[in-house]
Amino acid sequence: MEVERIAVIAGIAVAGKGYEVMHKMNVTMLRRGMSIAVVILALTIGMIARGQTLTAPDTVEIHNGSVTLHALLWRPSGKGPFPAVLLNHGSGRTKEELKQLGLYDNQAPIVGPVFARHNYVFLYLFRRGVGLSASAGTSAIELMERELAAHGQAGRNALQLKLLEDGDLTDAQAGLDFLRKLPQVDPRKIAIIGHSFGGSLSLVQAEREPNLRAILCFSGSGYSWERSPELRERLFVAVARIRAPVFFIHAENDYSLRPGKEMDARLAELGKAHRLKIYPPIGKTLEDGHRFMYLGVNIWEPDVFAFLDEQMRK
Repeated sequence: MEVERIAVIAGIAVAGKGYEVMHKMNVTMLRRGMSIAVVILALTIGMIARGQTLTAPDTVEIHNGSVTLHALLWRPSGKGPFPAVLLNHGSGRTKEELKQLGLYDNQAPIVGPVFARHNYVFLYLFRRGVGLSASAGTSAIELMERELAAHGQAGRNALQLKLLEDGDLTDAQAGLDFLRKLPQVDPRKIAIIGHSFGGSLSLVQAEREPNLRAILCFSGSGYSWERSPELRERLFVAVARIRAPVFFIHAENDYSLRPGKEMDARLAELGKAHRLKIYPPIGKTLEDGHRFMYLGVNIWEPDVFAFLDEQMRK
């Protein structure tokens, strides 16, 4: 009954005031810890109320050796083939953050339908220990927090690099391989989007993937950049080897703007295709700024899809 009430309210609001209201209501629902099913239901009813159609995501299994991961897959209407996007999420949430912010899974419905609406196949892969793949292992954030407690910042920094080069990277590669093989996907037109730790991961992944069309880095390494010289050095190496155009995105109240500014400058020095945009502050805290990808969809949407369409629809 509560699910129906929330969904109907969302649908009425969307019908009356448009996408921005729909987005704000879904963000509020996520902050209150409501389930992913409730959010998807509210979004679907809202789209129907506006006379639009929306395909619900499929929950798919992705195998990385003996590890079984889960992902949410949004597909546009029609047969395709369509360009496609892999989303590399952040490092996960600590137990305290899960209590405060709700399930990590609930972020996916904020962005997935937006990409499908723009005619992109969109794969939100949950890496081991996170969200729908919580049972597949231990999340990067939990591993790094343990290492920080045991061996300090230097230990955390070393483990972070290992995860970017090995464990989490292999999960991301499994997701990319899965996406390429989908019959609705044009394998020549794939982009990677990363947020936070996933932004760093996307740069390292793109270094090894010369055929990607575009990379978008939301708040990439915003938390770790000034804490880890090793990470900075590794990412400078990665961006120097990436062939695809890279778009760095931050809100002004992110933990740090240096990652986007300094990597963008490096690409400019190398004569590579690049773009940087610093958006106005969002919310009230540094964490709000860091979560701009989820809290500011209606703000970044025009710029991101102008960039993607330019690179992907050639």
